[in-house]
Parts: sequence; structure tokens; C-alpha cells
Amino acid sequence: MKTVTVVAAIIRDAEGRIFATQRGYGEWKDWWEFPGGKIEQGESPQQALVREIREELDAEIVVGELFRTVDYDYPAFHLTMHCFLCRPHGPFTLKEHEAARWLFPAELPSVQWLPADEELITALRFQG
Repeated sequence: MKTVTVVAAIIRDAEGRIFATQRGYGEWKDWWEFPGGKIEQGESPQQALVREIREELDAEIVVGELFRTVDYDYPAFHLTMHCFLCRPHGPFTLKEHEAARWLFPAELPSVQWLPADEELITALRFQG
């Protein structure tokens, strides 16, 4: 099975809310996820995350510590997702996503998350 390695930004604002984005394309259209994407040749995971957020949200973030690495088997591939805690630095402009919301940890289950994100949702809810 093919392995896809990506990075994801768990962006938390000063109020403790977490930024969620809704996919606007593909097989998982309308499902919610943390913004991010694939690591390019020669990039560190943190560099890839900064680049992806610039591309997807026309914004800057401050990348913090690694929160968790998720391994998940989708039907067509294995996903390894390195998830970093991040802080926003300026406003976001949606360029690839259908919608976005700031959610408090208790509100995270109010949207339909991609399957690979489910364990993160549980961990973030209990982290507060």
C-alpha cells in the first residue's frame, strides 16, 4: 500500500479556539480537516507547514511543538500525518477550502472530521 506523508496545523487562537477547514474538492469533499499538505523534497515538516498555510490560506503561522503523529489506513493509501500546534499570525483567506470555522475544543465534534483526524479530535477535547 502506498504511503502518503503530510503535515497538519492545529491552529489555536488566544481564546483557545481551534481552526478547522472544510474540503471543497475530491472524494472527501465537505468533510472537515486541519489545514496542511504534503512535504516537498528538501523541506522540514515545519517548513512544509508554513508553505502550505501560505498557499491554502494566504497567511502566516508560528509553528510550535509536534502534538501527535497519526497513522491511518484509508482504502487506497496509508497516511502518516505529523500534526503541529500552531498560532495564527494575521487573518486567513480561504483559497482551497469551502469553509472554515473557529471551534472551542468542546465544539470539535460538531463537524464531520476526516477519519484520520478523529483521534486528534478526542485528544484535543480532553486537552482543553
